[in-house]
Amino acid sequence: MFPSETRVLIVDDLKTIRNILSEILKKIGLKKVDQCGDGKQALVQLKKASQEGDPFGLIICDWNMPELTGLELLNAKNNDNDLKNTPFLMVTIESEKDYVLKAIAMGVDDFVVKPFNEQIITKKLENVWERTQGKQV
Repeated sequence: MFPSETRVLIVDDLKTIRNILSEILKKIGLKKVDQCGDGKQALVQLKKASQEGDPFGLIICDWNMPELTGLELLNAKNNDNDLKNTPFLMVTIESEKDYVLKAIAMGVDDFVVKPFNEQIITKKLENVWERTQGKQV
């Protein structure tokens, strides 16, 4: 599982979802949780944190958002040398196979379909941790 000092960025246009995810993360021991409401803001925050030497160690992002969608943010992250190894968990209402396959093809580390609970998030984070440890630089 991610160490408690891992810096996490939650990206969702719904404040309620951001707050629910934040509470779950804090409950399971992740203490450094930031939030933003769209992918464009997220990209700015991710780059700034990396440049300041305090990068995020995990991104939890909604798929459907204004400004920059979750897939667009994933693509931008993957094309940025400083961000490309940051684990990415997609959270969405989209459960159709085509959506899941598209996200996987673009390099998402795992996928959570809303609604979710603490157990689902915990299991997905464990999966992401296991998958991404070999990718870390």
